[in-house]
Amino acid sequence: MSTSVNAIDPVCGMVVSTDTQRTAEFDGTDYYFCSDSCVTKFRADPAGVIAARAEKDAAKQQATTVTSVGLPHAAGPHATGPHAAGPHAAAQGDCCHASSSATSDRKRDARPDAVYTCPMHPEIEQIGPGDCPICGMDLEPKFVDPTASGDDAQYRYMTRRFWVAVALSLPLLVIAMGAMVGVPVGKWLTPRASGWLQFVLATPVVFWCGWPLLVRGVKSFWSWNLNMFSLIAVGSLAAYLFSVVVVLVPSAIPAAFYEHGVPPLYFEAAAVIITLVLMGQVLELRARHQTGGAIRELMQLAPETAHRITADGEEEIALDRVQVGDQLRIRPGEKVPVDGSVQSGSSSIDESMLTGEPVPVEKRAGDKVTGGTVNQTGALVIEAVGVGNDTVLSRIVQMVADAQRSRAPIQKLVDVVARYFVPAVIVSSVMAFIGWWLFGPEPQLAHAFVAAVAVLIIACPCALGLATPMSVMVGVGRGAKEGVLIKDAGVLETLEKVDTIVVDKTGTLTEGRPEVTAVHTLDDWQDADVIQLAAAVESQSEHPLAQSIVR
Repeated sequence: MSTSVNAIDPVCGMVVSTDTQRTAEFDGTDYYFCSDSCVTKFRADPAGVIAARAEKDAAKQQATTVTSVGLPHAAGPHATGPHAAGPHAAAQGDCCHASSSATSDRKRDARPDAVYTCPMHPEIEQIGPGDCPICGMDLEPKFVDPTASGDDAQYRYMTRRFWVAVALSLPLLVIAMGAMVGVPVGKWLTPRASGWLQFVLATPVVFWCGWPLLVRGVKSFWSWNLNMFSLIAVGSLAAYLFSVVVVLVPSAIPAAFYEHGVPPLYFEAAAVIITLVLMGQVLELRARHQTGGAIRELMQLAPETAHRITADGEEEIALDRVQVGDQLRIRPGEKVPVDGSVQSGSSSIDESMLTGEPVPVEKRAGDKVTGGTVNQTGALVIEAVGVGNDTVLSRIVQMVADAQRSRAPIQKLVDVVARYFVPAVIVSSVMAFIGWWLFGPEPQLAHAFVAAVAVLIIACPCALGLATPMSVMVGVGRGAKEGVLIKDAGVLETLEKVDTIVVDKTGTLTEGRPEVTAVHTLDDWQDADVIQLAAAVESQSEHPLAQSIVR
């Protein structure tokens, strides 16, 4: 029996063997790692990594009322305490390179300590979710987290705010605009009661539903990175605050603002602005969420568990516990869990998920196998060579994710235009106010105010800022779902000029399985009789050609 001891990777918290070659020394202590990426992160900032792991362990211990404390040092031969790896030690942390195999009880939202980046401005990176300080868009994880569930918390969060805004804005619109379509609102409510009711309905829409939008708008002025949220914040707050003054101190409103002898209210304008922008945010997040489905489908190609052979026998483990060098058994019909090398046994492997070729490839001792492919007839014992982010499947998944965030060359022009667009809109809004005030009809100030707010809202550069990245995201995701992997957004832009496509092999254009396209008989044989006899012979065979005849 092996006498090796397990330790905890200080970067990701995964249980690793002290026999691994991935080690680093810091302050006289040896640390062990699950992957090369973890070694690189540790060597870049060992003190920071150790401090971060200590904080995570302390929080975890507090949550589980465990009193023992300590840094995630490498476990020695007599290691004890929270960092000694026992049979259930894998629960202590999640590997940064865990495959899509995390078992169902570990499915969760994206890790809060993951690196997030902006789809429009990839130079923006931060730990944890948030919004881009340049354009205000929601940040998204830079690296695919296979253990994350498909449930998008940000999408649910924004959808809830949107529907609350709709529920409050509809009656607000009826009260404010009903008279224009024949609804006798004036007979039901006095002007003062109407003002207070609109105030009650509009306030939660602006300051609860629209709070994320207002915060981004304020940030944009603070950093002077003006964007669409700058216009939204100025326009909606101007309409809301003016209306609040009308309700609370109507005598403070100049007579030039009066309409039909009373100062106007713009609560419905502020609420509808917020509601419409929230709808745009929800549609954007939904498109991003649906596009992420292509990545999730790719990750599901790998199994959730693997059968590891140990000195004590065979055990079924979660895939993120598989380490390089582990001996794994693959039974007929099972998916290959990780990239590996065949140690014993022989079988045929369906590699159509990679090559498109329907005919299985024979594998014997010494041959390489790829995670996510399907074992057909025989049993194999393989040695794990590539796990986690080092597998072919993981690299494909990450490539799709990177391609979705890549920037098309035309976005450089969009960035230049957007840089001057928002200040120009604000100047135009001021000029519209002055123009209507000086030359507009009575009441001049009222018309001037409405015109200024209208310029701010109508000119919101949502389409300018979102059209290109969203089209790239949806296009790349749709391509991945159909089996077409796109390297980056620049390729999509170049593809418009392509008039000839050269295909390197037939598997690229197949469905991954053969089909019988024609039957030619001799003498008096009928097609149906030949197919029936051939299907009867091949019905027990698992060969792809036999299955095509049976189908």
